[in-house]
Amino acid sequence: MTTVHEPASRPTAADLSVWPASTTEPARGDLAVGGVPLTEIADRFGTPVYVLDEAEVRERCRTYRDAFPEADILYAAKAFLCRAMAHWIDEEGLGLDVCSAGELELAVTTGFPPDRIVLHGNAKSPRDLDTALRLGVGRIVIDSPSEIARLAAAVGPTGHQKVMVRVVPGISAGGHAKIRTGTDDQKFGLPITDGYAQHAIARVLDQPQLELTGLHCHLGSQITTVKPYLVAVRRMVGLMLRLHEQHGLVLPELDLGGGHGIAYRPGEPALDLTTLARRVRAELADACATAGLPVPRLLIEPGRAIAGPAGVALYHVLAVKHTGDHVFVAVDGGMSDNPRPALYGVRYAPRLIGRRGTAAPARVTVVGRHCEAGDILASDVELPGDVRPGDLLAVPVAGAYQLAMASGYNLVGRPPLAAVRDGRARLLVRRESLEDIRRRDVGL
Repeated sequence: MTTVHEPASRPTAADLSVWPASTTEPARGDLAVGGVPLTEIADRFGTPVYVLDEAEVRERCRTYRDAFPEADILYAAKAFLCRAMAHWIDEEGLGLDVCSAGELELAVTTGFPPDRIVLHGNAKSPRDLDTALRLGVGRIVIDSPSEIARLAAAVGPTGHQKVMVRVVPGISAGGHAKIRTGTDDQKFGLPITDGYAQHAIARVLDQPQLELTGLHCHLGSQITTVKPYLVAVRRMVGLMLRLHEQHGLVLPELDLGGGHGIAYRPGEPALDLTTLARRVRAELADACATAGLPVPRLLIEPGRAIAGPAGVALYHVLAVKHTGDHVFVAVDGGMSDNPRPALYGVRYAPRLIGRRGTAAPARVTVVGRHCEAGDILASDVELPGDVRPGDLLAVPVAGAYQLAMASGYNLVGRPPLAAVRDGRARLLVRRESLEDIRRRDVGL
């Protein structure tokens, strides 16, 4: 008796729930984003290649503005930054959160207003601080006591700089231990529990050239529930009350950071932004009323939640290997363009595009081309059983912390990034070439 296998079905709404909203199926087995077939992008720019849906980025910016109309929304540039991204963020009326002189210089030289930029960093270099002061950055977030004197000296006795202080509220939240930053046992911020934050704030107040505008906290990343943010609001307002009692200080700003979780695969939880905004607003108003303080202006710092779902990564299959019970599908990229699975065990949902598979789905592991056993892009995922070399795979939710964290491992060169919108694709970041690599190598 011959068994007849059904070919892979057409994508359903559930299948495409983690893809950009503009995703369509213009031809059998193909997908298009922003009106551009992904196979066309792979042919034009080669693979690996990143695709960024401009309309999706802009719509996500507007969603944040609508949810928090009274707040300053600062896009976290560490998720992904290029000149076009800075331009879109500016046009949508958001501010920018940067972590280095490099991110800051790129944004400002693109035309981004420096007064809408906040500089972060647990160990800011002299160049970071000098660049921030030279360009007139809006706020600098102080992360350690030693930074206070260095910053005050750099500003000078007649200068002026708005600052915030990053405090640790003692809250464990986030999708992985390596991305939880709200607890006392990590490198960021100044703890509330031992009085370290209060002592540092008193030192800031002794520097007349530093204007303390508010407090900052960031709990972690990939947070999918509202409760940690509500606890943070209570603890931060509690600290603001103690500062008011000790120093007569009324701080006008409160930055709750970002870390808003998104789904990487269909069915995974994501943070409900509407619920977050409503409940944070109510919690803040109630906490301030109880403390007898005016409600401060909120600052919110989404990064992944804006860039992540707007991106797609494309790879060509180079080899398919059957080893015992395992099937390995090797592609022409890997941990040099996406280290997140190796770092955090992140799981993705790759999809075969360009043709419709004719075999039943099989469980496979998609691996990269690098000389590491941990070079895995997607473990134990379903692909058509007839996947073969030359096939094209597309991986959604690839817009954040992938190209931004890309490395030069094995000297393969970092991939390009193309933007799509209204049926057109254009190159934003070109592929890193062998000539680029050779030019950096100046010794012999």
